[in-house]
Amino acid sequence: MGLIISSRYFNLPPSFTSFRNGAHQKAPMESPVVDALYLEAIEKARRDLRALIYSKNCAPIMLRLSWHDAGTYDVSTKTGGPNGSIRNEEEYKQESNKGLKIAIDLCEEVKKKNPKITYADLYQDSLASPEEGRLPDAKKGAKHLRDTFYRMGLSDKDIVALSGGHTLGKARLERSGFEGVWSKEPLKFGNSYFVELLKGEKEISDKKKEGQKEGLLKLPTDKALLEDPEFRRFVEKYAKDEAAFFKDYAESHKKLPELGFTPCSSSSASKAEAITSSKTEAKTCSILVQSAVGVAIAAAAAVAILGHFYKVRRKMK
Repeated sequence: MGLIISSRYFNLPPSFTSFRNGAHQKAPMESPVVDALYLEAIEKARRDLRALIYSKNCAPIMLRLSWHDAGTYDVSTKTGGPNGSIRNEEEYKQESNKGLKIAIDLCEEVKKKNPKITYADLYQDSLASPEEGRLPDAKKGAKHLRDTFYRMGLSDKDIVALSGGHTLGKARLERSGFEGVWSKEPLKFGNSYFVELLKGEKEISDKKKEGQKEGLLKLPTDKALLEDPEFRRFVEKYAKDEAAFFKDYAESHKKLPELGFTPCSSSSASKAEAITSSKTEAKTCSILVQSAVGVAIAAAAAVAILGHFYKVRRKMK
């Protein structure tokens, strides 16, 4: 799995905001100088984030943080999305974001170690947080999932693939109203979420007949993936083919920090100038995006490495 690029907790150079979320664009600014020292600071911040995640075993909550920051995007109004507004008290105190202040505070540890990496200028603009209710409600079904994800411009495949993130971590009663884990090994990233979903159908039926308690957690939104024919075909695909899940998950997760991102375009008069300008802008955009560092980078790195070790350990058994 590739690393996910994000500007969520540490900034791209300031002019990056002119490329994303049109409703919140700032006045054009001069292109920043991305020198060797700046890139060195970026790499150090990345290493510190990865080390933090490994030492704290906090990949699940970091992954949840990156998703909840991005998951408020509205493709029709170009509002919300991965702009760091989740750092606002009014947003992280929303019902759906309970517990995420823990992850925000962990990010502050890395910020203190890397003073050269400043907060995104979006924070300095004090962007208003989106209204509550844009994130999925675990108590609802397939229609709600589609309404929520389609609003972001995502697809049925994205819905199911991203749901596979439940293979990591657990639900806590005080945060979500639910308690439990979705897989037997909640710190190993693989396709076990889908395997257990299908396996659980028969087990739940058998246990109900015998009067036993159900085992792994199954939220209404999890069950919706089995009940809806279009969702179910992806569940069955990923349960059979872990490599296909890894590929689709990486593609779907990569979309999250890019929600609202507008590729550079050229407005030059002549064709020759347009080609030259396009190449220059593309190079600038590439530098800006490659320079980004944030929670999703380290979280995705942790997920990828956990998945690698999981596969290695399976071969050793």
